[in-house]
Amino acid sequence: MRNKVIFIAAIIGLVIGIVAAYIFGIEKKPLPPAFNPASNPYTKGIYTNGIIESHQTNGANINIYPEVPGTVARIFVTEGSLVKKGAPLFMIDDSVQRATVEQQKAQVALSEASLKSSQDQLDKQRKSYELNPRSVSKNDLDNAENTANVAKATIEVARKQYDLALTLLNKYTVKAPINGAVLSINTAVGSYISAQGSYDTYSQGFSPILVMGSSETYFHVRCYIDEILVSRLPRASHMNAQMFIRGTNIRIPLEYVRIQPYISPKIELSSQRTERVDVRVLPVIFRFEKPKDVDVYPGQLVDVYIGEREMETRSTGTQQ
Repeated sequence: MRNKVIFIAAIIGLVIGIVAAYIFGIEKKPLPPAFNPASNPYTKGIYTNGIIESHQTNGANINIYPEVPGTVARIFVTEGSLVKKGAPLFMIDDSVQRATVEQQKAQVALSEASLKSSQDQLDKQRKSYELNPRSVSKNDLDNAENTANVAKATIEVARKQYDLALTLLNKYTVKAPINGAVLSINTAVGSYISAQGSYDTYSQGFSPILVMGSSETYFHVRCYIDEILVSRLPRASHMNAQMFIRGTNIRIPLEYVRIQPYISPKIELSSQRTERVDVRVLPVIFRFEKPKDVDVYPGQLVDVYIGEREMETRSTGTQQ
């Protein structure tokens, strides 16, 4: 009886093993890719990473810093807002400076009153001296004239100090330097900011208070070409490029804008001072029109292939 039970258990285990081997041996079909990876559209195209930027004649985006330090009192815009040149962006607490302006304004009024009194006294002594030279001594007349001149100089200084204080007061409200869009706001009401920017507790570094970009219909793409591939870069007149938006099958033709003729160290993500970077790159800037079927934003990474226009035409002619 015991041997029979062992024999049956062995047969059951063998069956289970065969079934399990069959099930785990079935090859599962891989899931289809969410999108096709970017493929080189050129015969000898150069691949590079690109960063989308706002359309600027020089540089990238516009980083805004205050000229005076202080605590943020108000923020007049939000991220994504379209603003016109001269529109207020944010305001720093100006209570102390406003009191200084009022003090300088009172000083101007006091100086004007002092000048009027000195000038009236001088006019009286001059008229008296003209009627009777013996009624006023020459020394008193000279002293009155000197007092009036000092009052004139004092009021000029007071007015200049008032104008300077008023100019400084206007700097507590930072305004938009161009017509454009607000891309990023790196501060909040109550935060302390300075000419160095706003302290970021995450990166433990300073960031611009506000970042603006142009609101035109074009974007720029800044591509970083590895120094090893610079010699293969086509001439500007024959350069052609296409941009691939990651996560989609959309490709956008690019128009050459300029090359920054300075090879610089490749940007790393850690931003540590002890970081050693051996790779150097050449920045090349292209532009493209904003697509209508997909949203793109400054700072977005894209894949870019750079080729030669003549090579593309020759390749197309061969296929025909």
